[in-house]
Amino acid sequence: MIQRMSHASIFVLDQDVAKDFYVGKLGFEVNTDETMPNGFRWLTVNPKGQPGFEIILMKVAPGPKLQEEDVASMTHLIKRGALGAGAFETADCRKTYEELKAKGVEFLSPPTDQFYGVEAVFKNPFGNWFSMTQPKHI
Repeated sequence: MIQRMSHASIFVLDQDVAKDFYVGKLGFEVNTDETMPNGFRWLTVNPKGQPGFEIILMKVAPGPKLQEEDVASMTHLIKRGALGAGAFETADCRKTYEELKAKGVEFLSPPTDQFYGVEAVFKNPFGNWFSMTQPKHI
């Protein structure tokens, strides 16, 4: 039986730029940053205080799982902002919005009241977008 999710991938075009964004702007922690013997860089981050769930900052590159045409298609979709990558929770969406905006995070929508709480949408430097929510139960 599956017990929990431990890792999820966000496809990025440059792992150093991604690391700077997630750590420097969003305040995440680096969990692992290792280069394997085959040259593959295993780079994971997590929101502070949540080390049991790692986000793999996966470089879009050809390899055993991606062909050249897949890389081209994924790169195009990422740059167009066509790929949503998840949702993050915050205790105060409006305050976090102001803090992140001051750090240069680009928002696609400001905090808006929804039936489930308050939501704002931002994107990473490559175009992947995320919901940032303040659920009603927080």
